[in-house]
Amino acid sequence: MEILNLFSLFTERLSAHKIEYIVTGSVASIVYGEPRLTHDIDLVLVLKENKVEELVSAFPLDLFYCPPKEIIINELKRSSRGHINLIHHETGFKADIYFVGQDDLQAWAIRNRKTIDLLGKELFIAPPEYVIVKKMEFFKEGHSQKHLTDIAGMLKHSGALINLDIINDFAAKFNLEEVWERARKISTD
Repeated sequence: MEILNLFSLFTERLSAHKIEYIVTGSVASIVYGEPRLTHDIDLVLVLKENKVEELVSAFPLDLFYCPPKEIIINELKRSSRGHINLIHHETGFKADIYFVGQDDLQAWAIRNRKTIDLLGKELFIAPPEYVIVKKMEFFKEGHSQKHLTDIAGMLKHSGALINLDIINDFAAKFNLEEVWERARKISTD
């Protein structure tokens, strides 16, 4: 199965059920930057407790692993980093689902999401500034070089689309200036 069809396993169901989402993580960095292997798709969802049943029905248990409603509701109640996994049984492809809680950065990303046409399929994708800031946070937490490499690729290939002032502001707000400087240096090497 083509990788785009794997993404669509999740995004088309969310759209059909009118659940607001953005694609982020490595898939978004690939769209804005350079191709690389990924084994999942990261999605940020706007989901209220009264829509949990809708999410569960979008991913029927005969086709997907989807946590029980009670687990989803518990994750929704977290003020930040509420998270579940969805897994397509036939392919094993996984979606890491993050819920917008009281995270101002995620709320900003949802408001500023981009709509792209990827081989005839509509995707709602996080703005590049959000993807870069999240990659910097993940680098700061785990020091995985892939995050800096992804950022550098995004700056090289989509630099004209990226508002550096927004990244500078978020980098200052989240104490990521050192990481931001490293990523920018890599992109010019």
